[in-house]
Amino acid sequence: MRILFATFFVLLTVSVSSQTARKYSNEFMNIGVDAAALGMSHSVTAQTADVNSGYWNPAGLVHLEDNQLSLMHSSYFANIANYDYVAYAMPIDNRSAMGISLIRFGVDDILDTTQLIDDEGNINYDRIQLFSTADYGVTFSYARRPTFAEGLSYGVNAKVIRRIIGEFANSWGFGLDAGIQYETDSWKFGVMARDITTTFNAWQIDEDKYQTVQDAIEGQNQELPETTEITIPKLQLGISKQFNFNYDYSLETAIDLQLRFEENNDIISTSSVSINPSFGFEFGYLNMVYLRGGMGNFQNELQIDNTEKVTFQPSFGVGFKYNGIQIDYAFTDIGDQSVALYSNVFSLKLDFSIFRH
Repeated sequence: MRILFATFFVLLTVSVSSQTARKYSNEFMNIGVDAAALGMSHSVTAQTADVNSGYWNPAGLVHLEDNQLSLMHSSYFANIANYDYVAYAMPIDNRSAMGISLIRFGVDDILDTTQLIDDEGNINYDRIQLFSTADYGVTFSYARRPTFAEGLSYGVNAKVIRRIIGEFANSWGFGLDAGIQYETDSWKFGVMARDITTTFNAWQIDEDKYQTVQDAIEGQNQELPETTEITIPKLQLGISKQFNFNYDYSLETAIDLQLRFEENNDIISTSSVSINPSFGFEFGYLNMVYLRGGMGNFQNELQIDNTEKVTFQPSFGVGFKYNGIQIDYAFTDIGDQSVALYSNVFSLKLDFSIFRH
């Protein structure tokens, strides 16, 4: 059964990853980065203002005062899949900044059992090989603060997507994001438009390898899948407000709305658009210690008795910052509280100002 499952996984992955105009392609780019942001349930579109802004809203890069480096690692699905992220950003002048980031989401050491049985029908376990399936996203970001509007900034992302399924298939993709932030007093507003040109992926499939996978499962005779897919645009709106108490304590509260232009299971959904809200907060002490929490991913899930139940994804996190070094932790998942396994997410942010003293 394990051998059949492994073989079927290869066939399913190749087939699903290569359907034409798939709405949910490149979903690994939507998981999120930075434990601080994940602890707030992604509610950071309006106030993101560091190296991780390249992912959440590139307009926030203009707030950089020095070069920054960010690293993150997390594991999902009981440590089967690993998610890694590295980003670097730097100010260009007092009104513009740039950054680059890399995301890898992969499952390694998958059993390839397509050659398990030799030409004479004998099972030979020495013929089992290992392969990996991995998704890569490289993002180049640019942000600028215009002279004609105080408190306004804008940014753009150019994304290159690379997806690899062992020797069976691989693809290249390209897309663009755009973001805006506006700040007045203690209020902040943000808009992030992802895949504004629709991110296009073109797949190359090894026909011989694909046929070998089908032959390994009795009764399989599928035609070669389509080799193009499209990621539809998404829009994220955010608003946040900061409160300060006795100079030592601060509280950042935020609300985000994620809009997809389709009908799905989001808590608010119509035939043309669906809306998924998220809420987050960050309580800080001396700008050094942070406590975070949030709720997001509200879904209308159909139950066994045909009734609907609203589910959501809670999360929380803590952080510590000292002398340009920030370490953050988040306890969260990529599903909801009823079905998915929770993950421990760690991230590190380094401000290069510590080297300039």
